[in-house]
Amino acid sequence: MEKKNNAGAGRREPLLIDLALQGGGAHGAFTWGVLDRLIQEPWLKVEGISGTSAGAMNAAVMAHGYTLDGVSGAREALERFWLRVSSAAHFSPLKRSPLDVLLGRWTLDHSPFFVAADLFSRVFSPYDLNPLGSNPLRNILESEVDFARLADSPIKLFVTATSVSTGRGRVFRQDQLSVDVLLASACLPTLFQAVEIDGDAYWDGGYAGNPTMTPLIRECDSMDTILVQINPIERTGVPRTARDILNRLNEVSFNGVLLKELRMMALLHRVADAAHDEGARWASMRIHRIASDVMLELGYSTKLNAEWDFLLMLRDQGRAAAQTFLDEHGADLGKRSTLDLDALLQGV
Repeated sequence: MEKKNNAGAGRREPLLIDLALQGGGAHGAFTWGVLDRLIQEPWLKVEGISGTSAGAMNAAVMAHGYTLDGVSGAREALERFWLRVSSAAHFSPLKRSPLDVLLGRWTLDHSPFFVAADLFSRVFSPYDLNPLGSNPLRNILESEVDFARLADSPIKLFVTATSVSTGRGRVFRQDQLSVDVLLASACLPTLFQAVEIDGDAYWDGGYAGNPTMTPLIRECDSMDTILVQINPIERTGVPRTARDILNRLNEVSFNGVLLKELRMMALLHRVADAAHDEGARWASMRIHRIASDVMLELGYSTKLNAEWDFLLMLRDQGRAAAQTFLDEHGADLGKRSTLDLDALLQGV
């Protein structure tokens, strides 16, 4: 039997919440677990979701499943999606080395193919190595998500992709979503060719917003946003290996825009006292975060590890993190922020 939170949540009045879902490849299975736990709470009503990359795929799959059979349909859709992702990678040469398997390590850092692919990606582009622009996720998304049905979902969806030409993020609403939009939001330029939409080329949305908070504040009524964070903001120590340096650069880059939006909220919390402009709404938003220290232990290469056991581990960690959040902060939802925004202003 699953543990219930101790905040008396089952007797609470329904509360509208928004979700902000980060991207991070296979690490998105952590978000799967968080969603799986949160949507089982009858008093939590998801109004809107902003997602990038794997976060966008989680959002679209969950929202589509919800249109089919409510919470049960959403949970089943998420599990089926991640199972198919794992199955598609079954014959991939990206595997852990025998030693890592023996030692129970999830990293691919010692996988000969990963090392070779990492080196090749610095010399050759995906236009050289994958001239047909194939992506195994395309067939999965085409069969798992009915985008015409998704357009009528009661959950508002916002998916970010980065324009190659301008460097700015574009937010796609649910009536604009397609397989190409989701693939564009997850298009790492060293692995995949840019995805063309309406004549413009797009890369991973994480460069412009991971995820973008603005549409949740402007277009939703909810005053509580829960950020599901899979890219660590802080790490102790200085990375010294080339791979660790690159991993940290990616984390800093992919958290940059999100941190700017959160810092703006923190500033507005301090200075806004009017109730008639958009700034006041930014200032009054209640922000929460679900994260786990386990993500600090996982390097970049594990984002490409689609082994089912690894995905299940991340799912279970996500469920546990969501449960901990509900236990510790369930009573704060609808009342106060639980993420210390002022801490983000230190040194600014």
